[in-house]
Amino acid sequence: MTDSYYELLDTADPRGEKFAATDLVRGTWSAEIQHAAPVSALLVRALERLEARDDTRLSRVTIDLLGPVPVAGALWVQARVDRPGKQIELVSAELLAPGPDLEPRPVARATGWRLQTLDTAEVQHASAAPLRPVDEARRNDMKQNWDRNYVHSLDWRWLTTPLAPGDGEAWISPVVDLVAGEPMSPLQRLFAVADDANGVGTKLDIRKWTFLNTDLVVHIHRIPDGEWIGIRAETNYGPDGIGSTIGTLFDQHGAVAGIQQSVLVRRR
Repeated sequence: MTDSYYELLDTADPRGEKFAATDLVRGTWSAEIQHAAPVSALLVRALERLEARDDTRLSRVTIDLLGPVPVAGALWVQARVDRPGKQIELVSAELLAPGPDLEPRPVARATGWRLQTLDTAEVQHASAAPLRPVDEARRNDMKQNWDRNYVHSLDWRWLTTPLAPGDGEAWISPVVDLVAGEPMSPLQRLFAVADDANGVGTKLDIRKWTFLNTDLVVHIHRIPDGEWIGIRAETNYGPDGIGSTIGTLFDQHGAVAGIQQSVLVRRR
């Protein structure tokens, strides 16, 4: 991989690790605002690296988008342990970007429960039916519809027809690094596409509606394996401009996580 979402500029900045974003973080709602998927993956990277222990892993991560995350300018990531413990820890990370006064302010936040692991292979179980294999999916080249942005960083293949009734299903694989020169961890890879559940599950025509999610909650019962992340999701819409996406995330062996998103629905 030669492209990436971010470049690491400084590890010793007192405000946190300092990054610059590339064009591949640009969102589909606005070219000046970052897509939430790279943002989520960058925050998960911080959670994973924070006082890392071999006998723990993240079991639930909540991403809250506190405002538009700008593409231009420097970014800083800070992380801390909010609740230390031998078996259960609560960790958090913030992404900061310059505000109107040019001072860094939080634009996205992640919190994660980090739990101690042990061998429970004998009771391993996932109730969700696996997705059909990647080789049954069809490639959807969305690059032709957009200037260079987040969709250019993905190999996206659909198992269902977009906007059709029922759950949407797709396989997605990032084809770039999260941070230049670094291999993506399995959880970083998961979060580099998890936010796409809203788009996989939508029933709204993007030419007529916007459906912007404000958060992302992922409960991970198994660490994903391999290059591909599968999504099965459907978005429900209320009568008052608010919706929610509910879905399941997969690797090629089966389900790995459940996902939910809050959605702000607006007519264009």
